[in-house]
Amino acid sequence: MVRLTLIARKHDGLPLSEGLDSDNHHDMEPYKQQAKQLFKKMAQSGAPAARASLESGAFTFHYIIHNDVCYLTLVEKSYPKKLAYQYLEELQREFFSLYGREIEQAKRPYAFIKFDTFIQKTKKLYIDTRTQRNMAKLTEDISEVHSIMTKNIQDVLNHGERLDRMTEMSSTLTAESKKYAAVAKDLHRQALIRKYLPLVIILSVVLLIFLVKHWLF
Repeated sequence: MVRLTLIARKHDGLPLSEGLDSDNHHDMEPYKQQAKQLFKKMAQSGAPAARASLESGAFTFHYIIHNDVCYLTLVEKSYPKKLAYQYLEELQREFFSLYGREIEQAKRPYAFIKFDTFIQKTKKLYIDTRTQRNMAKLTEDISEVHSIMTKNIQDVLNHGERLDRMTEMSSTLTAESKKYAAVAKDLHRQALIRKYLPLVIILSVVLLIFLVKHWLF
């Protein structure tokens, strides 16, 4: 379940919008502070990973960065990663279509707080992972999701691990995933050849005998 959603400008960490249930406001405050520290860390990092997952206690932060804007959400650890990223991508598309030309000019925090209406509406669609809509999304093949790095947020915030290092590691994982996918595809093709080649040979011989007999007689 989505518990917290924050949108911030990447290069300076300026919060642009937020989605948070009032009932959970106090419970989520420590995580909100962690999110703000993460935004600050991103602003200091040269090229943070375009998307990453960071574990924090019983929850996991997921974020994506697009056109200098970071879209971040906090969900339970058991919540499917695919749905979390698809939720963020829906927010990204709508936010950029509405405010894309105004983001750079924003001077005050939460300049686009009205976007909370869309956040709340979209969040409701992702509450129940068992709905037909969400089950369909879970079956979609989103290859890049499998290669997203998952780290502990304290390793990033407290121990100075560079976010751009996560970019390098994610790129390596993606390259390795593509390499192994190509190998698997080649092995599958070879298995099909070994399986059906004898049958093709037999059919070819039978056809050849039939043609020879037909030609001779």
